[in-house]
Amino acid sequence: MLFNDKEIIILGIETSCDDTSIAILKNNALLSNVVYNQDVHNKYGGVVPEFASRAHLLNIIPVLECALDKASIKLSEVNAISFTNGPGLMGSLLVGNSFAKGLAVALGKPLIAVNHLHAHVLSHFIKLEDNQSFPTFPHLSLLISGGHTQIIIIHDYLKYEIIGNTLDDAAGEAFDKAAKMMGFPYPGGPYIDNCAQKGNPHKFQFPIPTIPNLDFSFSGIKTSLLYFLRDNIQKNQNFINENINDICASYQRCIVDFLILKIKLAVKQTGIREVTLSGGVSANSEVRRRFKELENENIKIYLPPKFLTTDNAAMVGIVGYYKYLAGMVDDLKVVPFAKC
Repeated sequence: MLFNDKEIIILGIETSCDDTSIAILKNNALLSNVVYNQDVHNKYGGVVPEFASRAHLLNIIPVLECALDKASIKLSEVNAISFTNGPGLMGSLLVGNSFAKGLAVALGKPLIAVNHLHAHVLSHFIKLEDNQSFPTFPHLSLLISGGHTQIIIIHDYLKYEIIGNTLDDAAGEAFDKAAKMMGFPYPGGPYIDNCAQKGNPHKFQFPIPTIPNLDFSFSGIKTSLLYFLRDNIQKNQNFINENINDICASYQRCIVDFLILKIKLAVKQTGIREVTLSGGVSANSEVRRRFKELENENIKIYLPPKFLTTDNAAMVGIVGYYKYLAGMVDDLKVVPFAKC
């Protein structure tokens, strides 16, 4: 029966961290994607889990109403409810999990649990316009988000293989922690990106880690910046302010060099020359510029639209769509998980 539906309406729910989002898709086409960003965390320099959970509770119904209105869809027309079930903050995940279950029971519709990381990598299959090109299978995916840095072989919509992982800090954490060292507000990654565009990326040198195989480690890069700032501040209290653009550009270049090094190695080892990027760090201007340059080396690169790089329900909905087609639905016993 599932394969015979000509128009499948999927409702996606995303509450893994501090963004409350609900999206509506008709088959693989995006009808609406509403994201409510929580500002309550800014003054604390990071996400406060309890505050995030409370904000989700307050925002999720208005966000749902807005998403349905923008899509011109009634709740009764929805074929299935998909939701992020992990990884993420447990309290935030419980809000989305419980809300999705309530909707599924009330509407008598299938419930589909979605892995947050799977959702990121499948964001490239959301139809946004006519004549849109999509990645082919198999392809490589570089997931660079706040908490994860992974290289994945995508064999099919629902089959993937992680071949490279971070051993400690992810790329996003390396940006945000560095931003905090330099006094930027949270989240700090975009501030580093903005300053780096005005700086000299070769002014200062930071070591690129020598991690075997396709794995990553960003703690050494972060620590090298910490000691670099400490030593130079001892000589000049105004060192950061006087050199902020060059520091950001040089630090950012080091991280991007490391990412490029690993993806080139993955291409060499697998023979796969098609690469997608996803996750919040894929919005970084230097990441996007440098990876597009790889097309000069006969490597096809897919960059997501910036609004699909951060946490959003559209990517949850696209996974829900393909799982629905495959008959992969869940029961009410499904529970969220905080870590992979």
